Amino acid sequence: MNLKGIYMKLIVALVSAVVMCGVLPSASVYAQAAKAEYPSKTIKIIVPYVPGGSTDLLARTLGNAVSEKLKQSVVVENVPGASGNIAVSQLLKQPADGYAIFLGTSAALAVNPHLYKANSPYDPLKDLAPIILATKQASQVLVHPSVPVKTMQELTAYLKSRPNRDNYATAGNGSPGHLGNEMYKLMTGIEMTHVPYKGGAPALAGLAGGQTTMSIAILPESMALVNAGLLRALAITTLERSPQFPNLPTVSESVPGFELISWYGFVVKEGTPKEIVSMLNVAFDTALHEAGLNRRLSEMGFNIVGGKPEKLRELMISESDKWGRIVVEANISLN
Repeated sequence: MNLKGIYMKLIVALVSAVVMCGVLPSASVYAQAAKAEYPSKTIKIIVPYVPGGSTDLLARTLGNAVSEKLKQSVVVENVPGASGNIAVSQLLKQPADGYAIFLGTSAALAVNPHLYKANSPYDPLKDLAPIILATKQASQVLVHPSVPVKTMQELTAYLKSRPNRDNYATAGNGSPGHLGNEMYKLMTGIEMTHVPYKGGAPALAGLAGGQTTMSIAILPESMALVNAGLLRALAITTLERSPQFPNLPTVSESVPGFELISWYGFVVKEGTPKEIVSMLNVAFDTALHEAGLNRRLSEMGFNIVGGKPEKLRELMISESDKWGRIVVEANISLN
């Protein structure tokens, strides 16, 4: 054997001995190093709707606050379409390292597998790791001012007298407004057509422009248009009247048992190190409970929640059960 061959054998033997003795860093050591450096680059929040709506507003408002906490840039990327499936699919293409975060509603975080069934590209409870339940918010039942009704009773009677002649606008298939309207249809026996938009803002713009008859939309998106007289609010979707709108009846006062609460949650890809999830949870929770930001979000119509990741997971499970039943009863399918 020549000297080159002997040298290569010695090198192989030396490397093997080092590995066997545990001198080279293990995978867990590299993982620990990655956690220690987090965040070392820009964090991205993926939003499943177009800019200008409440989801986008919440992402940008909280993103700025979390950026200050983590001493790192946070940017928002809008990826609308397919009820959030496109945005979640983009999240799942990223490494599970905490640098891509998804902000979703019940649509993407609980309902989509029931709507898309076998064609659903992900399972929220298996593929997504909760960070925090950020907010909950009530919705309002809204009509265009030209619609000749001023109460829920009048709206129901009006729609029953004109089956399939009216329509309702929503932020998209599977959105809280979509399912809320379908629940209203089931509970009252009315018939009308769904008009999905790519976000709450364009849906309400369409309603204000007279393109649709009604909508169920969350307070952060509806308040300004109602105050400006561009839309008429008939009722609120909580079981009890809101202290903010004490004179606005609840839907349940005329449709017993009707309740619709919307919510926003932040998640990352499953497999993200728990230490990073915990760091993000603390940063978001601290930001949510800062007096100035808390007050600003409350004035916009958001009800701050916060807390541990488990709170969001529990809600994802219960909402999946509830809306899964509605999807079956209303025979909704997006396959």
